[in-house]
Order: sequence, then structure tokens, then C-alpha cells
Amino acid sequence: MNSDKFNELVKQARAGKKLPDAIYLHKDAFRALPPPLAKFVTVVATALKVPDSDWNIVKLFKTSFRLSLLQYPDFYTDAYPALQQSVTVDLAKLQHRVTRYDEHDNPPILHRKEHFILPEHPDYESFCLITQEGEAAGLYDNPRMIGFKASWQRLIAKHGYELVDGRLFRSSALHSSEYEQSIDRHRTALVRHELSAPMKTLAKHGFLQGDYSIFDYGCGRGDDLRELEAHGLDVVGWDPNFRPDADKVNSDIVNIGFVINVIEDKDERLDALLGSWELTHKLLVVSAMLANESYIAQFQPYKDGVITSRNTFQKYYSQSELKEFIETTLDENAIAIGPGIFYVFRDKNLEQQFQQSRQKRHYEWRHLTAPEPVSETQARLLFTQHQPLFEAFWKCSLDLGRMPAEDEFTQYQQLIEVTSSPKKALRFVSKWYNPDELEQAAAMRKEDLLVYFALAQFQKHKGYAQQPEGLKRDIKAFFGNYNVALAQAKELLFSIANTGIIEKACVEIAEKVKGKLVYEDEMPHSLIIEKGYLNDLPAILRVYVGSALQLYGDIDEVHQIKIHITSGKVTLLTYSDWGKANTPNLLERTKIDMSCQRVDIFEYSKLVD
Repeated sequence: MNSDKFNELVKQARAGKKLPDAIYLHKDAFRALPPPLAKFVTVVATALKVPDSDWNIVKLFKTSFRLSLLQYPDFYTDAYPALQQSVTVDLAKLQHRVTRYDEHDNPPILHRKEHFILPEHPDYESFCLITQEGEAAGLYDNPRMIGFKASWQRLIAKHGYELVDGRLFRSSALHSSEYEQSIDRHRTALVRHELSAPMKTLAKHGFLQGDYSIFDYGCGRGDDLRELEAHGLDVVGWDPNFRPDADKVNSDIVNIGFVINVIEDKDERLDALLGSWELTHKLLVVSAMLANESYIAQFQPYKDGVITSRNTFQKYYSQSELKEFIETTLDENAIAIGPGIFYVFRDKNLEQQFQQSRQKRHYEWRHLTAPEPVSETQARLLFTQHQPLFEAFWKCSLDLGRMPAEDEFTQYQQLIEVTSSPKKALRFVSKWYNPDELEQAAAMRKEDLLVYFALAQFQKHKGYAQQPEGLKRDIKAFFGNYNVALAQAKELLFSIANTGIIEKACVEIAEKVKGKLVYEDEMPHSLIIEKGYLNDLPAILRVYVGSALQLYGDIDEVHQIKIHITSGKVTLLTYSDWGKANTPNLLERTKIDMSCQRVDIFEYSKLVD
């Protein structure tokens, strides 16, 4: 059995629950499968030593050589049975993964069970009745919300029903499952006199230069819209309180800024995030309020959040909790940009470009000499005649760390007319400029790429199907091929676990970056540096700190970074009067523990609601 034959046989299945990418079928309905396929599934289960009692439903992928053996032990007894175990088999790679859900509070569940069996099965009609009840109650109106047990149970209760022996019954009007307090959601929309924090990050990273359309999901009073429109940007917004009649528009960039944290209904919160993602062509920006437990304790608890003094609801997150919520809901990688701000890219090429740009340093060319007199009068005259062109070409080469391609240098055709080829141009300008500068720029670029690839491994990024052309050229120029680049990046990443290497790097770089080495028991314990020296650190420390910042985001407001040598921690320090006092006051301390993926924020200023 090969991939093509497998996919062809899957398409011939005469029954099963058919989704765009897969077909689900109970083993009792295997006679609806082509015999070779049915036999193949059982052979795979036997080869993996999955007992017949440990799976009863198979998931057959339509376009890849994969299948999953699923165990729903209560398939025939529960109206909406829960998944207990999944064995996912990648037949192309000869790999499999076992996932257990029996201890999960919110496992996946099944609906429309009649699709998994054959019409002649004795339970077929009763399964159809269960589905018809759910449809009549409106439970299937929003299919995004029904895939997990907890969401399904909340949806049933919200529609005024309860499950009794697996069937829906109207809830008694005499009892309510929870007192629903009236929340003043409209009071969460603040008047702003500058761009919101998420929009500022978009401006910082070059996304507000007019290249992208923007939709603000939950735009409040529209202060961001007004400012962006003034700059001539293509931007629209919608808000349930202030712009309820506006259309929700598909756009390149969608911002859902501080929206999910003010929605007290969990299902509506999920729906808002999923809805904003569906509108996104390239980049979704998600932000929410963060707070620690001591701050939250001053408010009245309500559902999974609190009621503030303004009678607004707030679901305060921790950084790691917000990241998990986004990634679990969207099944996509969420990139921390700052406290409470994450980017989720639908355009994976754009994601690669963004991740590279965060790690890229720019070599600043320092012209220290005048052209040396040469005997070739013609060459000297040629340089003098086209000096701005050659200077621009040299600067572009330094920025890339290599010779630019046609689409990377705007005056490429003019350069060809003058020198006939970029290689000749590079040899020519090297007579006037210091070639050691290009070697240094190349070394910097290679190191930046290693840091980028290493951090991508730390974040467990999914492999990209395609790479931007510029990145392909970089890989070829600096590494030869992609596998070599990944191997070197993995070696660099694994090195951050070696405390001896980290200690040596901290001691050697301390003086160069004007850092402070902190000792405990006469041994180096940590290195404290100012934020501005971060990119002057060696690659191993840039990866060490960068791995921590993957959990936190950008450090615009941070003043100092403390690198803990032996504990796998990084601390970010922010001061209220930095640069104005000999002993500035500590405003905020953020401790990032990479070993347990945890971010703890400690505030030292007075907190107000």
C-alpha cells in the first residue's frame, strides 16, 4: 500500500462522517470500505500492537498517507461520547503518536453518531433522533463551538436544556444553574489619545506603512481607526456596542485588541477569537489584560474572572495562559510580542520574514579612507562617475552580508550596464572599500540566521512548506544547504543547557557590554546588562535570552536584563526614573522560567482599577 493507492481507496468509501480532509468510520461499518483498505487498517493496528479493544473508530485522511485509531468507549451508550485515546499514524514517515484524554477535563466529543455506522444498524434511527433533537434546540447553529465536552455542556445549558440519560430536556424554570449578573460591557471601551499598545507594535514592526488592509475587531470608540485613517491607511472596524451595524471585513491584518478579556461568556470568547481568525488573510493580533493573583484578589470573583469597580468583567490572564488559550483555540503558533500581545500568522512566508527581522542586526558602514590612487585611469574615472551607484551597491551588500540578487538591489540594471555583472561590481568596489567589512557583515548575518533558526527550534515551529527567496539565498551563501543550517542551529540551541558555556560567555562579555557580574559563594551567578547591549552579546547568550523572550515578547519598556547562569531563568527589570537618578526606583520585575515555560510579573507601583 502506497500513498496514492491509500488516498484512492479512501475516496471510494461508501459511508462515514465525511469532512473536507478526512473520513471517520466505526469499525462496525468497515464493510462500507474497499476490502483492501479495511484489511490495511487492521494490519496497521496489529503492527502497532494496538489491541482491538483500544480503538473503535478510524480516521482516514483524504490527501495524506495518515490514519488515526480512536477509542470512544461509550460510543453506543453516550449520546455525545468522549474520546479516551488517539493513536495517530504517519505512514509516510513510519511514525505514530499516542494521546490519552481520559484524565482531561475537556476531551473532544462526537456528534451526529449516525454518520459513523450504516443505515441498517439497529441503533441508526435512535442516533438520528439524538441529532434531530440537537438541531431543533439550535445546538448546531455554530459548529465551531461544539467540539469539546465543556463547551458543549455550556451550550446545552445556555439554550435552556439539560441532558438526562443522554437525551435533551427543558431545564426547570424553578432553578438556574448560575446567577447571571448584568455586566456593563460598553464601559470597558476607553477613550485613547494615542495608538493602542497592539497598534503601536504593528507600527514598530513596519505593518502600518500602507501595504496591508486592517480590520479592528472590537474597535471600541474608534480612536485607533481615526488615527490610522488620518495616515491614509485602509482600515475599518466593528464593535458590538459602538459600531454594531458595521460589516466584519476580511483583511490582511486583523486586530482583536483587549476584547476577549472583557467577555464573561467562555463560548462567546472562543467565538470572538475564531471569528477574528476567519477574517484574517495574513496576520492576527491578539491582546488581553495580564495581572497577578494579588492584584486579582481585590475584586469580586465572577465566573472565570472578576467584576471591577466599574461593573465591567475582566478575565485577567498570565502570559503563558493567554498563549495557551490562543494556540489551543486556533491550532496555530502564537508569537509573543509583548506582555499580553501575540501575533498569529496565517501567511507563513510573512511569519518567516518577521521572525528573521527580529534577529537581524545591520552592519553600519564606516567610510574611513579615500580611494587609493590607481594606475588604471579608466577604472578611477568609472568609479568617480558612478560613485553614488557603487556606494549604494556596497551598502546593500553590507546589509545582506553577501552579493545582492536582482530583486534585492533597486539599481541592479544600471549596475549591469556599468560593470556587466554583480560579481565584477563587487570585485571593483572592493578596491575602494575595505573587504574586511563585508566579511564582518557576512559573519554577523550568519550569526543572526543561526539565532533565528535556533529560536524557531525552541518555539517548535512547524516546518515551512516554502521559504522566501531571500532566505534561500542566505542559506546557500552562508551554510550551503538547509540541513546544515538546522544542524548548526540545533547545536547552538542545545548549548544553552550547558551552564559551563553560559558562565564562560557571561564572564567574557561582561566588560564589553558594561555588564555587572553577580557572584554567589564566589561563583558567577548572573549577568546584568542594559537592554541596549542585547545584540552585542555572543550568539549563545542571544539565544538564551531570546528563548525567554519568546514567552514574553518585545522589551520596549525594559531597562535591564538579568541572565541567570545556572537556573535557566531571565529577569527583566523596569525602572520608573531610569537615567534620571543614581539609584532609580524599581517599577516592575518580570521573571521568565524557561524550564517550566512560566512568566511571573511583579509590580512595585500602586495598582489602580
